[in-house]
Amino acid sequence: MRAARCDALLITSLENIRYITGFTGSSGVLLITDNGGIFFTDSRYTEQASKEVEAKVEVKEYKKRVPELGAALIDAGYKRVGFEDSSLTYKEYQELKKEARGVRLVPLKDRLTLLRGVKSKSELRLISGAADIAYKAFEELLPSVKPGKREDDLAIELEYLMRKGGAEGLSFEVIVASGGRSALPHGRAGNKLLKTGDPVVIDFGARYEGYHSDETVTVFIGKASERHRRIYRTVKEAHDMAIDAVRPGVKFSDIDRTARDFIDKAGYGKYFGHGTGHGVGLNVHEAPSISPNSKGVAEEGMVFTVEPGIYIPKVGGVRIEDMVVVTKEGCRVLTKIPKELTVI
Repeated sequence: MRAARCDALLITSLENIRYITGFTGSSGVLLITDNGGIFFTDSRYTEQASKEVEAKVEVKEYKKRVPELGAALIDAGYKRVGFEDSSLTYKEYQELKKEARGVRLVPLKDRLTLLRGVKSKSELRLISGAADIAYKAFEELLPSVKPGKREDDLAIELEYLMRKGGAEGLSFEVIVASGGRSALPHGRAGNKLLKTGDPVVIDFGARYEGYHSDETVTVFIGKASERHRRIYRTVKEAHDMAIDAVRPGVKFSDIDRTARDFIDKAGYGKYFGHGTGHGVGLNVHEAPSISPNSKGVAEEGMVFTVEPGIYIPKVGGVRIEDMVVVTKEGCRVLTKIPKELTVI
């Protein structure tokens, strides 16, 4: 708030509201001041908020969200109020400007998201818990990954196993892409049947007490051609080199470059189009970004993925993804599935 030179901050993203107050519902706005804050919600969540929201934050119920927020800003006499430009809709922004005439609304950009980049011990425990649930579910799924199985049946089964194992939900829709479809980086599971020789990319994650996991495994059905093995070895080497490069003070762009340069020198550069990783926490995709254009450096306690890939149309693709937490000396891998080439 001081950095933005504001009298107060208006927090509208549910992830940041949960991070600051502990509220887990789906409707609310948090007004932060020097003296604490006010949490506004509707009648569905008044009782829940009174139990979840920290004591220093007063809970108030609103009937008309924007008009009552505007009135609160006017009544308090604020001159500059920071707002989350990535979550407040343009319509609400325009309405708020009208309701709170004389109050300057200051976009916060990514200030709050960056604060969430370094995880606390309790956050790391929850992220690890989500990764454990996903790992156990995948181990149960493996016997079903065989010729004749439909991609979407595997996705449904993996979702069921994660939920049965304690997940409150999924990090995202399970990705299962086999054969030539594995060249689609985010190929949704379809009705294609797995067949011998197929590479199968399985990308999945569990949500546990609000925190997410994210992991990608590529396996082969029955056999792997020499071309597929060469692609896999290249991705695995790039993956391992990038993980070895992670330590406090290293630029995110340098971590990306480590994987990207290796893949490029192996002759597959044009087949690796996405970033090498992204932060994971209350959102499955959050700061920091590990890409060629990323700014900033790794800090102890940050959690992000390392997920290089090669995707060749009509041939297939390979992605290998783990989550790591930055430590004093380097990093620790949070996901547990072995990433050696596996033929089922």
